[in-house]
Amino acid sequence: MANLLKYIDKQDDNDFLNLNSQSKIIIFVSILSSALIVGVAWFVINNTQQTILQSYRNFGSMLAKTFAIEAVDFIKNCDDVENRIKLKKHAENIIAQSEDISTIVYMNNKGEVLLSETSVNKSYNNQNKADIKVSQPLTIELNGEKLVIGSIQLDLTGHTMNIVGKATRNLMIAVFTIAWLLSIAAVFINTMLITRQIKLLSEGVKKISSGEFGYKIKSKDLWGDIKRLFESFNNMSVKLRQYEEKNIDQLTYERNKLEAVLMSIANGVIVCDRTDTVVLANNAGLDMLKMKAKQLISTKITEFYDTNGNLCFIEKVKEFKDKPYENNESRNLECQVQIDKKILKTIISPLFTIYNEYLGYVIVLHDITKEAEIDKMKNAFISNVSHELRTPVTVIRSYIDTLCNYEEEFDEKTKREFISVIDQESSRLNRMVNDILDFSRLEAPNIKLEKALCEIKPILELSISSMKVIAEERNITFSIITEPDLPKVFINAESIERALKNLLSNSIKYSHENGRVKLRAEIDRTGNYLQVSIEDNGVGIPKEHLDKIFDRFYRVENKVHSVKGTGLGLHLVKITIEKHHDGEVFVESKPGEGSAFGFKLPLNAELAVSIEDKNKISGEEIIN
Repeated sequence: MANLLKYIDKQDDNDFLNLNSQSKIIIFVSILSSALIVGVAWFVINNTQQTILQSYRNFGSMLAKTFAIEAVDFIKNCDDVENRIKLKKHAENIIAQSEDISTIVYMNNKGEVLLSETSVNKSYNNQNKADIKVSQPLTIELNGEKLVIGSIQLDLTGHTMNIVGKATRNLMIAVFTIAWLLSIAAVFINTMLITRQIKLLSEGVKKISSGEFGYKIKSKDLWGDIKRLFESFNNMSVKLRQYEEKNIDQLTYERNKLEAVLMSIANGVIVCDRTDTVVLANNAGLDMLKMKAKQLISTKITEFYDTNGNLCFIEKVKEFKDKPYENNESRNLECQVQIDKKILKTIISPLFTIYNEYLGYVIVLHDITKEAEIDKMKNAFISNVSHELRTPVTVIRSYIDTLCNYEEEFDEKTKREFISVIDQESSRLNRMVNDILDFSRLEAPNIKLEKALCEIKPILELSISSMKVIAEERNITFSIITEPDLPKVFINAESIERALKNLLSNSIKYSHENGRVKLRAEIDRTGNYLQVSIEDNGVGIPKEHLDKIFDRFYRVENKVHSVKGTGLGLHLVKITIEKHHDGEVFVESKPGEGSAFGFKLPLNAELAVSIEDKNKISGEEIIN
């Protein structure tokens, strides 16, 4: 109880003014239980008092009956003075010895008072004095029948009844008071415990709601359902912690996986929020923009400048945002942006949540510099081919038309010159057409050349022999240097010859008059390849063009290199050697000193034959 009073004293006044539903219920239950206990106590005490009163009356009746038996003999001889004296003394003794009897009255059968003895020293404690009177008839047996000869009447003081009633009442009041106090104490103690437990549970819930998973409530002094509730809460908290750790690991794994995928994408990816701020960029995007992550992240993409100080994305982003859309349908914007010397194909796409909430946009960058250069070279190739084809066709047609219409006016020498020109232009036209056909044929993915073990020296001699006419026009001579006993190589002789003719043709075109072209065939330093090189003393090639000299449609055009062509010759050499013969092409050149073009062919003939057999089995087309 002392702890309960301390608990009550510590309560703030506001707790009584601002009672919650739980407090109101507790107060109502306390009042109801108190009223119930008081009602039950009053009912029990009242019934007990009635029972004590009835018992006391029975007690008086029993006394009266006893005294009646004792007084029968005296009443029968009531005329005798001695008997009267004895009866009087007997009555006085009874009154003197009993605190519960105040008056004894003896009467005859006629209702006449024979003797009345009263104690003047005894008080009546019972307010209802009439209720304490008891009487009993005096009977004798006469001829087997009971005969009433008188009666005895006792006036009871209620002494014993008062003592017993008071003791019983006090006991009952004490019992019910203790029971009431215990019930109230139980309610408050139970309330205190439940409130404390609820506070602990509330604190635990707050911890969980704030993200502190794994928090445990101490359930040392708990029992029953509350203990099971706290144990269930602790189990839930532990499982939430485990789930959080698992979820975090899963999210971290998924995030790392997505970042790894994003970083491994060859195209550049720049993610911006709705305020144009860069929030994510992969390595390819950073490389294309020549930026570091810390320099680009958290900056405005619309404020990005290239090395020339130009804003690259502001106009494109503005155009993207101004582009109307309906029902959140895709409104990707494709455009090209030039940054430094790179041409980037840019695709700007909006980002939406599953609830169609606009988050920002993603910019995908694709470096199409090479493709743009190829397109440019294609255009130049088409222009060159058109020009190159038009020239020989025009020349041939003009000369043939002249011969047809004016043949009689020309002498034999002039006619032979015309025919020679027609032959040269036809050969030139044939070479260009062959280059174009070879290009389309050799570039096909499923085409394989038919190969055989061949010696390289006859192919070199045949190639030089076919190019002597062109070389003689410029007074250029050839020389062949070959190592003795060169092994055979697994090749397509026709394609190797064509590659040699392309290289020889270039050497002749770009060599000075009266120059020399050297052909060299030897085993390379590794011993695994047969190396063929063609050296000239021509104008040479600048260093910046060497890496691209074998690209398709690529041509070096300047004041020195003014020779027209398709730009396919060296590319066809590369395709022939590297794609179809698993070899390697190379070039070495210095401006003004000449160039050395060449290629290497593998010497592992057994491996080459095995590869060729596999190609046949795989269904690839074999051409001569």
